[in-house]
Amino acid sequence: MDQGVADSVCERVNVSRFLDSKAASQPNVSALLVPRGRTVEGKIDYMRLSFKELAEEQDAWAAKLKQKGITQGSRVLLMVKPGLPLIAICFALFKLGAVPVVIDPGMGLKSFLSCVRRSKPEHLVGIGLAIWVSRIFIRSFRGLKSRVKVGGPLECIRNTNADRVDVEAAATQSEDLAAILFTSGSTGAPKGVLYEHGMFEAQVRTIQSTFDIQPGEVDLPMLPIFALFNPALGMTTVVPEMNPSKPATVDPKNIVDAIQQCGVSNSFGSPVLWEKIGKYCERNKIKLPTMKRILMAGAPVPPSLMKRFREILEDGTVYSPYGATEVLPVSAISDMEVLQIAKSDEFLGKGTCVGFPLPGVEVRILGVDDGVLGESALSRPLPSGVIGEIVVTGPSVTKGYDKLPEATDAAKIVTKSRVWHRMGDLGYLDRKGRLWFCGRKVERVIALGETFYTDCCESVFNRHEKVFRTALIKCQNAPAIVVEPIAGAYPKSPEEDAFIEELKELGQQNSSTKKIERFFFHRSFPVDVRHNAKIHRLTLAKEFSGDS
Repeated sequence: MDQGVADSVCERVNVSRFLDSKAASQPNVSALLVPRGRTVEGKIDYMRLSFKELAEEQDAWAAKLKQKGITQGSRVLLMVKPGLPLIAICFALFKLGAVPVVIDPGMGLKSFLSCVRRSKPEHLVGIGLAIWVSRIFIRSFRGLKSRVKVGGPLECIRNTNADRVDVEAAATQSEDLAAILFTSGSTGAPKGVLYEHGMFEAQVRTIQSTFDIQPGEVDLPMLPIFALFNPALGMTTVVPEMNPSKPATVDPKNIVDAIQQCGVSNSFGSPVLWEKIGKYCERNKIKLPTMKRILMAGAPVPPSLMKRFREILEDGTVYSPYGATEVLPVSAISDMEVLQIAKSDEFLGKGTCVGFPLPGVEVRILGVDDGVLGESALSRPLPSGVIGEIVVTGPSVTKGYDKLPEATDAAKIVTKSRVWHRMGDLGYLDRKGRLWFCGRKVERVIALGETFYTDCCESVFNRHEKVFRTALIKCQNAPAIVVEPIAGAYPKSPEEDAFIEELKELGQQNSSTKKIERFFFHRSFPVDVRHNAKIHRLTLAKEFSGDS
């Protein structure tokens, strides 16, 4: 083990220090705005907490949870709605050295209970429904030592009439487990990713420097877990009016109202959400001049969407960061770079450029292999321009999955000094060193003597004016495309043949799609619960052909 790694092992780090630090440096700045209704004028009525008040709420929860027997190393299943308790309780658990276990609420009961059984939480902190579920499905929650009921998004438990009770942070080190965050399960069963305190620190540093985020900015996170970065970055968190388990159902007016009323400067969300918001702004001729940046992730971002927001933001920038729950961020690209690339048909069918690897991150492209890889594979990287498997190393790369040693072995390449993560994605590095994404490895289609890649093929057909999105599948040993038309464009029987002929004509114009001759239509693609953007192509393959 080299000296840098040895030093990091001994370094004392606790993520909760970020909130305590901001409470000291900017005590009266708003840390959190939680909607509690509308005023008679139609404005959003917010409950506001300063950084000092949020830190007090953190310590009040830490004291309460400690009384329930939650201590350093305790696994705590956290099931609360976005709002004050989510942030305060997470930081309280960090401070105690306990380990919050965060599972997506919309993944379905069967998958959720499977995740609970595997993670074996010792305590449950959640809303009434979560407590009820734990009592009904008691076998999945076997081993619980306590259940702590949490109210709604506005619940405060600190005693404002008493002196603050400071809670000393646990003496955690950089390699101590900080949290277990589950993957979305878009191409397989959800897995618990083991996050260490030092990894959170590395993520905060990278996000701040990459996107030049400054203390005092205002963030509207449309993925609740991203709100946890804001106390570290000194940003005010505005909780959006939306259902986190069904993000695609968001009312774009609610998001735009919040941006305008609170002077939001930063926001994260999937392309599907921003598509709705962008169309709403265009219809109503709305500009968003306070926005400095939008981060779009969860699925490839169409250049047309970035172009739309160039007008809406005025002076702001859209970024598309690339990464995964297991390592975030890996790279990022700005709207100007994307639009410059999109000007040339030379890149059509070549995948999606996701930018240069960020400082401290190293990317290699290896030959595609569905088996376990050893350290020797790293010495055989593919040359630039050749599509292969994307592997990544850096300070925020996680080291394994919770209680899944076989999955860990399949996803990691371990050397003496570092861990590499196999992204499960295919892509290549171009001659400039930029990373290109071509699709998920398990979704590639091998047929007709060649390999077809989802992102390369779909981008060709997505140009059709009546196409919302497409999905590459394998059907009867041949590549096929499933089309989800835009609203109102689903073809009836007489129109279907003409639509397909137009798609075939597009396919013949590109080398990536010349051999694709089969097309199907689908009214609404199955997608992941986290972003409502990642297409379940394997599910579509079963539906249309019976292939897995």
